[in-house]
Amino acid sequence: MVGAFFPGLNMSAQTSPAEKGLNPGLLCQESYTCSGTDEAVFECDECCSLQCLRCEEELHRQERLRNHERIRLKAGHVPYCDPCKGPSGHSPGVKQRAVVRCQTCKINLCLECQKRTHSGGNRRRHPVTVYHVAKVQELLEEEGMDEDTKRKKMTEKVVSFLLVDENEEVQVTNEEDFIRKLDCKPDQHLKVVSIFGNTGDGKSHTLNHTFFYGREVFKTSPAQESCTVGVWAAYDPVHKVAVIDTEGLLGATVNLSQRTRLLLKVLAISDLVIYRTHADRLHNDLFKFLGDASEAYLKHFTKELKATTARCGLDVPLSTLGPAVIIFHETVHTQLLGSDHPSEVPEKLIQDRFRKLGRFPEAFSSIHYKGTRTYNPPTDFSGLRRALEQQLENNTTRSPRHPGVIFKALKALSDRFSGEIPDDQMAHSSFFPDEYFTCSVLCLSCGAGCKNSMNHGKEGVPHEANSRCRYSHQYDNRVFTCKACYERGNEVSVVPKTAASTDSPWMGLAKYAWSGYVIECPNCGVVYRSRQYWFGNQDPVDTVVRTEIVHVWPGTDGFLKDNNNAAQRLLDGMNFMAQSVSELSLGPTKAVTSWLTDQIAPAYWRPNSQILVWCGRMPCIPGTARSACAALPCPKLAL
Repeated sequence: MVGAFFPGLNMSAQTSPAEKGLNPGLLCQESYTCSGTDEAVFECDECCSLQCLRCEEELHRQERLRNHERIRLKAGHVPYCDPCKGPSGHSPGVKQRAVVRCQTCKINLCLECQKRTHSGGNRRRHPVTVYHVAKVQELLEEEGMDEDTKRKKMTEKVVSFLLVDENEEVQVTNEEDFIRKLDCKPDQHLKVVSIFGNTGDGKSHTLNHTFFYGREVFKTSPAQESCTVGVWAAYDPVHKVAVIDTEGLLGATVNLSQRTRLLLKVLAISDLVIYRTHADRLHNDLFKFLGDASEAYLKHFTKELKATTARCGLDVPLSTLGPAVIIFHETVHTQLLGSDHPSEVPEKLIQDRFRKLGRFPEAFSSIHYKGTRTYNPPTDFSGLRRALEQQLENNTTRSPRHPGVIFKALKALSDRFSGEIPDDQMAHSSFFPDEYFTCSVLCLSCGAGCKNSMNHGKEGVPHEANSRCRYSHQYDNRVFTCKACYERGNEVSVVPKTAASTDSPWMGLAKYAWSGYVIECPNCGVVYRSRQYWFGNQDPVDTVVRTEIVHVWPGTDGFLKDNNNAAQRLLDGMNFMAQSVSELSLGPTKAVTSWLTDQIAPAYWRPNSQILVWCGRMPCIPGTARSACAALPCPKLAL
């Protein structure tokens, strides 16, 4: 490692354990009272040594050493080179930090002095302690930096990655992959900041200058086409946040519905949302987008986020309140919102605009306005940065959480709300219509849509509709329930059958031919026969059953299908009779076959009808025709 820092350093000499790490536990170099075993605390520039507490105190009690200048050591301290200081302890030129300390000569040496004085002879074999100057120099440089320079240096290696593509497919395989791409610690608690706005308004540019000090972490382009497709993410190590860049609204895309639904998934996992607009006035699409997003969040996402919290065993509630919103408004020719009404805060004017448009952003924990007027480029993002830092420090409604929790929430929403959206059923009056998030299956009888969320069948939840269905003769979508049980508080479904459960097949078929089909309740028994009387038989709906019209969903079977169809019952009866005749004729057929075999068998064979015991040696079965084993000498078969 040292050779990597200092290629010309002579490493043939032995090194002490002090070289391991970043100079941990520098030892006293005086050995005046401690024998060199105590940790160094001071450096005396005139004594040219590191000193422990005891040595420093004893040495500088002497009158001639009392006025020496000493400094207290800091973490990673590296002393100066002794030969470079000059005989009086003061440097004749530029001081150099030491690279090694010779344990025999008890002096600190820079690289040049080490080459000059210890490259040959016996001194080459002197044991040395190596100082990691490169790392210390880096720390010293950071100590001399101002706060902005330090933050800029922390973000030098940040890169963005594709989190979700334009087809709503998550491009991260698991939690470990998500943490690895973010390049953050697994136990790091962080928040999520996302940005929305129309295409071309400078969303990526805003994130680059607000979080990464102008570095192009998120791609920008002067071309007409949108340069951000899908959802991209990066980690800001300064503010400890996951920053998410999204595709712009009103852009040219072939999957408009899926793209819009994807935006709401990102909004649902965010703690802070920036709506970026570059216009002289706030347009209605901003308020419609936020208002519709709030309604869809409360209607569809709150329930799913709560289910994700319970299903994944997360100890952080994901759906207490929606994210906070900052509207970042940049103007050129017009004044900022509220400038002409100093007595009214901009947030109140924004709430008035929402009410006028009939939109109510109840899902968001707060909405703030931050504007900037750009007379001459570049845009000033300092006000936005201060507003973001203030909101990120507020943990009353949204607290930081592990990266794994963020990934699980995004994965759960992606799995739940996915699939194609039929354009012919879509309502375009809203940014986020219900068709984006609800099941697209329609009832075959009345055409009503399922009210449950997408992919609910994976959890065993059946289709449901808000409206009642109508009867269709094609599907015969009636369900019978026993009226007597219903009056007692139970709802028991019944269906017409050919025979009662207590009748044998033959007796049931005979009763069916005479009395017609039967309706049997598990609790009440047989409650109806279609031809119980010669005349005057009433309809079961008027007497013993209740009728309910139910929805017919694709893939479901008929409700009373084939149960009271005369042709089907006749075919069932014929099949039963044919099976019964076949079973009854099996015995005579075997008897005739056995008799014919005995007629052509040798005289010494015992007749088949007399073989009732199996010898156990041959694969023959008693009472059946013999195979080749009968021709063998068998004591039980031979006469």
